[in-house]
Amino acid sequence: MSGKIKYLLYRDGRYFARLVIPVKLRPYFDGRTELRQALGADRRSATRMHPVALAELMHQIALAERKLAEVSGAQVTPGRYPLSLGQIAMRSYQARLRQDEDARNFSPDYAGVGIDDGYAAKLRDGIAGKLRDKDLEALVGHRITHFQLLGNTTAAYGSTEWRDLARAICISEYEALARVFERDDGDFSGQPEHPLLRNAEPEELPLPPVSLRGLFADYIASRNQLGRGRESERRWSPVIKHLHKHLGHDDARRISKQDLMAWRDNLMQRLSPKTVNDVYLAAIRTIFSWAVREDRLPENPATAVRQEVPKKVKTRPKGFTLEEAERVLTFSVSYFPKPLAGRASTEFPETTAAKRWIPLLCAFTGARVTEMSQLRKEDVFQEGGINVIKITPDAGTVKTDEYRDVPLHRQIVELGFLDFVAQAASGPLFYRTKDGTQSLSGARMTSGRVSDWLRASGLVPAKVAPNHAWRHRFRTVAMELGLSDRIIDAVSGHAVLKQRAADGYGHATLKAMARLVDALPSYSIAGHVAASDKPQHAANGPLTEEN
Repeated sequence: MSGKIKYLLYRDGRYFARLVIPVKLRPYFDGRTELRQALGADRRSATRMHPVALAELMHQIALAERKLAEVSGAQVTPGRYPLSLGQIAMRSYQARLRQDEDARNFSPDYAGVGIDDGYAAKLRDGIAGKLRDKDLEALVGHRITHFQLLGNTTAAYGSTEWRDLARAICISEYEALARVFERDDGDFSGQPEHPLLRNAEPEELPLPPVSLRGLFADYIASRNQLGRGRESERRWSPVIKHLHKHLGHDDARRISKQDLMAWRDNLMQRLSPKTVNDVYLAAIRTIFSWAVREDRLPENPATAVRQEVPKKVKTRPKGFTLEEAERVLTFSVSYFPKPLAGRASTEFPETTAAKRWIPLLCAFTGARVTEMSQLRKEDVFQEGGINVIKITPDAGTVKTDEYRDVPLHRQIVELGFLDFVAQAASGPLFYRTKDGTQSLSGARMTSGRVSDWLRASGLVPAKVAPNHAWRHRFRTVAMELGLSDRIIDAVSGHAVLKQRAADGYGHATLKAMARLVDALPSYSIAGHVAASDKPQHAANGPLTEEN
């Protein structure tokens, strides 16, 4: 059974070459949605005529694209459907023979006209390389323009490539004249003799476009099926939008390495090298890699497109020092919003609470700031006598997509956090919602406000991230105490690196995590009585997974 030929349509006993007209070009076709050209009822004949008919339809599309570009000022994309010299020559040869067939069908006198010997002589001179560029232009320039409009070549007049193409078309025209001469005597069996035509590779029909935005939507949908992708959708949507605007089209098949390098250079005019490389290029590389795995694209043009990032000069640790941490926490837990012109502050109580409690919670959990800003009242509870906060994707987002229960440090309890939670309304603790339901955007907004507020305080060094510095501080303190890396990871939410088979066995229990949290020393916070460093959750003992 013969295979399916793209753009070949069978309807009501007849075959047609068929192309869908892009929406933006339909005004140039009286609103029609597709182009068709009849190929007859015989499949073998239709298959033979199909490439030439399709080329003519593509020519109409190309002309409409050119008109649209002229009206809108958009740049015409050259070389959209590139072909080799042999393929262009063969397409021209087939088109000429089809014209010959049509002429014989509609004009009985056509066969008696004969061949123009002068035209044939000029073609021979063109093949031999005897003609100047202007003579070649006069002889076959209209054919070259035709294939340029189709996007089959970008050869510029006078270039070596252009002369090669002109001579190739001279060959196709001369071979077509030979077939016409043979047909005038009733011989329709002739085949091209020149090696350029005889050895021409079969032409691959253009594949349908693959929507860049559609690829992104499908990629996100595939992630959502796995319970993932929300963060990628938020961060990468502007990336896809910007690339689409930069390219001026939505066809992922047409995106080349050169296109992406030009896009990268454009981004570098307004963004940092790290953002360009780690967000924009990384997003496209990931989406296209998925498309290749799913057989949506044949290759990933972004694989080798990178932006070099300058190495950061480190002049201090990423985390807070003890002195910096204690100054920030003193400022935080003592915070009250300033009144405005003698009136009470208009700051939401949830925002005030976030500024007071989130730095302290981060200091003793090593959690990501959004994991703390998304906490709900129901996420704070007791289990087996241990005060616990639940960090869960149900409240917003968790990078590892796994919930974890984290024991509260005694200093957090002694400073009144549980009293604050008891008095709070149900739902999110640190941002306001209309119906009490969680909102990831609300949690992120709170995280940003806390960061900006701490930065404005002047207590955070210039090269330290106000929120993330607690994550570094937590791990530094835990390592100084010689605590288990496995338990540190479990509390802070770092993915466990499995270097041995045994690393995948057992789990960090709440009791084991409570021992670690209890081992952390309290901070000296001015204006507050220092909490006792006697462990409250469990008896002293080695911090192992079994405990």
